[in-house]
Amino acid sequence: MKISYKWLKELVPVTNTPEEIAQMLTDCGLEVESFEEVESIRGGLKGIVIGHVQTVEKHPDADKLNLTTVDVGTGTLLNIVCGAPNVAVNQKVLVATIGAKLYPIEGDAFEIKKSKIRGAVSEGMICAEDEIGLGQSHAGIMVLEEDAPIGTDAATYFNIENDIVFEIGLTPNRIDAASHIGVARDLAAVINAKNINNDLVVHLPQNDLSTLQQAPPKPVQVSVVNQEACVRYSGISISEIKVAESPKWLKNRLLSIGLRPINNIVDVTNYVMHECAQPLHAFDIDKIGGAHIKVRYATENEKLITLDDATRELQLNDVLIADENNAMCIAGVFGGKNSGVSESTTSIFIESACFNPVLVRKTSKRLNLKTDSSFRFERGTDANNTIYALERAAQLICELAGGKIASEIIDIYPEKVEPKVIAFSYSNSDRLIGKAIEHKIVNVILKSLDIEILEKGSDALKIAIPTAKVDVTREADVIEEVLRIYGYNNIELPGKLNSSVSYAAKPDFEKWQQQVSALLASVGFSEIMGMSLTSSKNAVETESIAPVKILNPLSSELNILRQTLLNNGLETIAYNQNRKRSNLRLFEFGKCYQFDAAAEGLKKYHEKYILSMFVTGAKHEDSWAMKNSDVNLFSLKSAVELVFKRTGIKTTVSEMSDTNGYGMSYLLNEKQIAKVLHINKNTLKHADVKGEVFYAEIDWTMLVKAANKSKTEFAELPKYPEVKRDLALLVNKQVKYADLEKLAFKTERKLLKSVNLFDVYEGQNLPEGKKSYALSFVLRDDQATLNDKQIESIMSKLQQNFEKEFEASLRS
Repeated sequence: MKISYKWLKELVPVTNTPEEIAQMLTDCGLEVESFEEVESIRGGLKGIVIGHVQTVEKHPDADKLNLTTVDVGTGTLLNIVCGAPNVAVNQKVLVATIGAKLYPIEGDAFEIKKSKIRGAVSEGMICAEDEIGLGQSHAGIMVLEEDAPIGTDAATYFNIENDIVFEIGLTPNRIDAASHIGVARDLAAVINAKNINNDLVVHLPQNDLSTLQQAPPKPVQVSVVNQEACVRYSGISISEIKVAESPKWLKNRLLSIGLRPINNIVDVTNYVMHECAQPLHAFDIDKIGGAHIKVRYATENEKLITLDDATRELQLNDVLIADENNAMCIAGVFGGKNSGVSESTTSIFIESACFNPVLVRKTSKRLNLKTDSSFRFERGTDANNTIYALERAAQLICELAGGKIASEIIDIYPEKVEPKVIAFSYSNSDRLIGKAIEHKIVNVILKSLDIEILEKGSDALKIAIPTAKVDVTREADVIEEVLRIYGYNNIELPGKLNSSVSYAAKPDFEKWQQQVSALLASVGFSEIMGMSLTSSKNAVETESIAPVKILNPLSSELNILRQTLLNNGLETIAYNQNRKRSNLRLFEFGKCYQFDAAAEGLKKYHEKYILSMFVTGAKHEDSWAMKNSDVNLFSLKSAVELVFKRTGIKTTVSEMSDTNGYGMSYLLNEKQIAKVLHINKNTLKHADVKGEVFYAEIDWTMLVKAANKSKTEFAELPKYPEVKRDLALLVNKQVKYADLEKLAFKTERKLLKSVNLFDVYEGQNLPEGKKSYALSFVLRDDQATLNDKQIESIMSKLQQNFEKEFEASLRS
């Protein structure tokens, strides 16, 4: 939300700098994310002055160029080469001097420099209106009135306005501050709380419709058909208006907060909305069928063409503003094209209403229409503010568009919204805040926030909450209001802090997560964090398992809970690849969700905590010192086994495949604890990912529980040397290394310390259906040095068992 510094100062007379105001607003809960200087014309016409053309001669070397001398009030004439056909002696023109930066209507900004054009020196530029952002014309230079004073800054001549605009990150509960008046109220309260002798108040513009001219009656009948959809509906008719361009001050005010001026009627409604947080809408009375407005629900299959020329399909719970025949507007969201204000409009009906926020929110979300109006209505507007905003708009329209009042104010308000009356205790406030704040300061804060004190006791107050503060409903909310205005930073830390000793639950998931995160980061992985919500396009559904669907989804792209972390990682990889970062090592901790329709009650819902890992691209960044190659399945396998080693888990591995790829499965006590996959091309194409991607998924809950049971054992360093022996075995192609390793340790349990596969060969010079495994075996006796006889005996047993179990033979 954008807030203008000048606009604020008109409402509350502050002398603080923009920096100080930004800090005060942030401290009271209206976080100023940034603030910047803005000009009504980009660049503020800095460096551009009014000049007087003294001489004009044809350029000797260019037919379309002229050599001019221009007086800009410095006492020295400037030599300027000009290509405009309309330049002439005695003209008053706009001159961009050396160093000025110009911002044209089209194209990039550029700086004026002293230069030579076809051999002639040019010390500036005589400007056309489109070259400096003043208009669209490029037919020639801009010629000013004869009385334009020479040497005057163009910014002064054209009354260019500068302003400071604050960008406020408004939280959803603070709709009372969604306007300049709301922000000014908080600002005045903060300043008053700092010095209770101040009595800053917000100066609201005063309205008096009795002073305005009256036109012959042109009334519009209003019927609120569905009262639950509209708490209050107010309106007034204005005739004899002239739709035209808004005056400069109004256009500048809207431009400063990022709004595009349209015409004086629409601009007034936008101005009033940003001033006092009440959205308004103007209807052309001549387009209201039967001069009768109805607030009703949409009918089945009803459609409406909105202001953006889109045809909207409506549903039964959409609230409409309609006439006798057709829908004219989606209440609180967007106007209809056929009933809006146009250049031919002469009479209008101004609507100021308070709609049901739940209904507005649902319609806005379903139609994906986010407007300034829906932003306010769906958070809850003040029903007691409709008349003030209506009168404010009517007065401005009569002043700026020549309008005349053509009806009494219509106000349908069957059940008045009364201020909430709450009991407030100073002692409760001090207890919750953690500091005893003077009662006078508390009272000043309440008064500055328009919270009325009805009854006052020694400790207790009875207060009335203004209806604009829709989020303040209980004493704790009032205490929060006091605290944010007083300032969180003004609550001192106590000299003594009390705490209770807590013991981490076993197993300690957070501890293991921190340790494994640090381990993966140390070997080049980066952590990512994705959303738990995803699109149903990513759903996997079987007879027994389905995705968990969101009952009230934010959008069609976020309508189920994720079933796997694979999609999150692939989206991140695609995002990075599109930005020329293709060498990636990623990991993520997160929950995945499943729905089991066959189960009962809450047992239908399952969640699983997962550690996912991804590698793609090259193993290293390019370097002259080493040859590079792409990552493969074993690059990720080594990282997964590093996690197992760190947590003390011993697993068995076997081959596997699923719908997303093929790879290997890790088992712990015959249950799958992890899998490592080479992702197939179809999955990668669906995610728009290029190259090869390898993905690992570890059941984190199972791993931590197993890690908590594992014991760390310590032993002396071995005193006796290890012996290494190799075997080159010829085996059938279906034989797996894991089976050979398992048999080796089964054959020699005591002296065999490790087995390693260091070469695999398939191809020429081997019998059909055979492959070669080269294995190394490390032997060690911790009690004595191994002799040749022991070593030969062990290797012989290994060879015999390999031959017996797998028909293996030594490769010659």
